[in-house]
Order: sequence, then C-alpha cells, then structure tokens
Amino acid sequence: MRTDDTSEPAAATITPYEDGPLLVRGDFALVTPDGERIDARRGTVALCRCGKSALKPFCDGTHKAVDFRAGTTREG
Repeated sequence: MRTDDTSEPAAATITPYEDGPLLVRGDFALVTPDGERIDARRGTVALCRCGKSALKPFCDGTHKAVDFRAGTTREG
C-alpha cells in the first residue's frame, strides 16, 4: 500500500541503500524479539541487511566484503 500523504511528518524514516544497510532516522525504538530495548545511542543508525555484520543488528560494512546485492525499491 502506498500513501503520498505528507500532512504529518513521519516519526522515523527508513531508507534502504542499494547493496547496503537500512538507514533509520528520527524518533524510533529498536527492540529484540523478546521486547528488550536495544540502545541505538544516536538518532540515525545503519541496520544490517546482509546478515554478516559482527555488530548485528547494526551495519559494520561487511556487506562490501561479501559482495551483498539488494535493490532500493520494491517491485511487483
């Protein structure tokens, strides 16, 4: 579902970077599957998409070494 309603700003924005992490900016909370809070320590974080980061859920740049490939848009 797509919405172009810009009347209210989003609390957080998530931007997928081509062949890289998800950048999360704004007011957000990261939690484990059990609901425990993960300290993000800043207002912008890069989340791993390749699954190889040693700092999961955060990106450590490993996607470059493993030649991770992912687009930035949803098709279909």
